[in-house]
Amino acid sequence: MDKKDFPMNKLSGPKTEPLNITISDEDIYQAMQEISGYLDITPGDFKEIYSHAYKHAVEKIARSITAQHIMNNEVISVRRNTPLLDVARIMAEAGVSGVPVIDTAENLAGVISEKDFLYCIAGRNTQSFLSIILQFIENKPGIVQALEGKKAEDIMTAPAITVAETASVIDVIKTLKKHAINRVPVVDQNGHLRGIITRANLLRVPAGLEAD
Repeated sequence: MDKKDFPMNKLSGPKTEPLNITISDEDIYQAMQEISGYLDITPGDFKEIYSHAYKHAVEKIARSITAQHIMNNEVISVRRNTPLLDVARIMAEAGVSGVPVIDTAENLAGVISEKDFLYCIAGRNTQSFLSIILQFIENKPGIVQALEGKKAEDIMTAPAITVAETASVIDVIKTLKKHAINRVPVVDQNGHLRGIITRANLLRVPAGLEAD
């Protein structure tokens, strides 16, 4: 069994909510009075200019923040030949809903999520979560049989969706949105697993990012 301790993100600390700062007309008037000289601009124009400038500044900062800055540097992972029952135990004990699968060369081979386990037990044509619960109730021995003898590589999703260490935060957000996933492994140029990013990690980047 290949099990690593799940450490706290190195950037971790007291959680803070993103600042949501709005500018009032009074703020604008006061700011304009503090600028020496004559300004041929209306408060509305000033507010619009500020809005665009703020957006560009945030995006510039975000593009300078890369995946390696916000990722969890150590990751709970399993080997291709890790028995599925051990994989389930590792995920349950760590309280995670997915783990990367690595090969003997430390390359990322795939990922396993709770969904992969459900597909293994109930089949990929399962229509709803309730239908899976019904199978659990009606066929308990079959659940164990579905997992027995299988290894991580038998049900993992491959190739895995990944981002590079040098990917910008905006690119990470785009990847999560495009594939409707909650976490993404981070790899180096050789395909070695270096970390993982979850949606929780993104709470540490500036608010107001857009990734259309």
